[in-house]
Formats: sequence, C-alpha cells, structure tokens
Amino acid sequence: MSETIRVDIWSDIACPWCYIGKHRFEAGVAAFRAQRPDVEFEVEGHSFELAPDTPPDFSGSEVDFLVRHKGMPAAQVEQMLEQMTELAAADGIEFDFSRVRHANTARAHRVLHLAAESGLQTEMQERLFRAYFAEGEDMSDPDTLARLGAEVGLDPDAVRAALDDEGYGQAVERDITRARMLGVSGVPFFLIDEKYGISGAQSSEAFAGAFEQVLGFRASADDPGAAAGPNVDADPGAAAGPNPDAAEAPENHHADQA
Repeated sequence: MSETIRVDIWSDIACPWCYIGKHRFEAGVAAFRAQRPDVEFEVEGHSFELAPDTPPDFSGSEVDFLVRHKGMPAAQVEQMLEQMTELAAADGIEFDFSRVRHANTARAHRVLHLAAESGLQTEMQERLFRAYFAEGEDMSDPDTLARLGAEVGLDPDAVRAALDDEGYGQAVERDITRARMLGVSGVPFFLIDEKYGISGAQSSEAFAGAFEQVLGFRASADDPGAAAGPNVDADPGAAAGPNPDAAEAPENHHADQA
C-alpha cells in the first residue's frame, strides 16, 4: 500500500532563495522516491510577498530597490547579489541581476492560483522564476504574465481576467494570513504533513532525510509500543525561526489576522 506525504510550500517569485529551494526540494523528492517509489507526494504552493510595499509602477533594478527603498549600501548589495548568483549556479540555476526588474509580485501570485486550478502551478512557478531572475521580465505587467501563462498552457485571456478577479486576490491574502498564523517570517517555508516545518533552502539530502523521519513518526504513531523517532529539523507546529537560507519579510508585511 502506497503512502502520500503532503507538503505545503510558501514562497515569493522575487525571492532568490525560493527559486533555489524549489530545485533542492524537487531533487530531494526525486532522491527519496528513487529509494521509496511506493511513496507519493502531494505538493501545494502558497503565496508570500517579501516586499508588498513595492509600488505597482516601480521602475528599477534589484540594486535600485534595495538601495533606494531599503537603505542598503550599494557595495553591500552588489556583493550579496554576486554571492547569490554563484550559489544558484551550483544548483544549475541562472541568475542575471543586471537584468532583474524589481516588481510587486501580487499579480504573479494571482496567476499561480489560476494555474493551480489546471494542475500547472509547478510549471507556472518555474517559468515565472526564470523570467524574473534570468530574463528581465516584468512580473507586474499584465501582457507579460499572459504571455508567460500561455507558454505553460494557460489561456492568456483567463490570465488577464484573473489579474482583476478579487477571488484570486483573496486566495493570495488567505495564504499570507495562514503563514502569519503559523509564525512564518521568511521564505521558502515547507510544511510537511501539516505538522513539521522546514525553513529555508535546505539541501536535497536534508529534504530526503526529513521525509524519511516523517514516515518514521507515522509508524511510531501507528505502533504505541514503538520508540519515538528524532525530531524533524524544524519544530512540530511549524513555528519558523531565522534561517540564513530564507529571505525575511518586513515585520509589517502581513495583514492582521481576521
């Protein structure tokens, strides 16, 4: 009899660690399933906005935004982005921050919710990440999002309609509110079996090990006489703490809990 592990993932398209974390998570799943082909995965992505204060019409690079709006020294920003580019390359991901056009990602998150309805969320997220970090595409531009959606199989007219559909906007806000209730302050954040949280872009080996531990917890729960297994790297209940491989949101990011 096969087992299914559910994983909920919070991320933002403008988050470089989220792009890296997505690839490491997928590599961890592939490595784990190579050893345990009987285990299936149910994965659902959720919205998180790292810089919701970005003006919808902001025109500038990532350096411009971090220097002008966040007050970071330009030299520090340049060094940070160079290091991030090298880290991404080690995972087979291309970053070209000279082309990145910093943007408010609220519209992109609506598109991801639309894609989820057609089973295309993973493909859409990958396309948006590449468009943002390597191709200099504008994540706030309706025509750009419609074109990118069409590339993965979405109806471009449906994409444009979703950008003005408050139902999708509410879905994004529900994701953000749930993240706040879980104590999530940075992304990527992974919630396994709705119990165990992993913060940051951990290695593929760490993800595979966490999946094995979760199955061990299940076995212990089914057998009251079995010894309890070790804790997953993040605490049960999914309270997220600071992590060097996670991008942190500003304290005033989330709306108050309804």
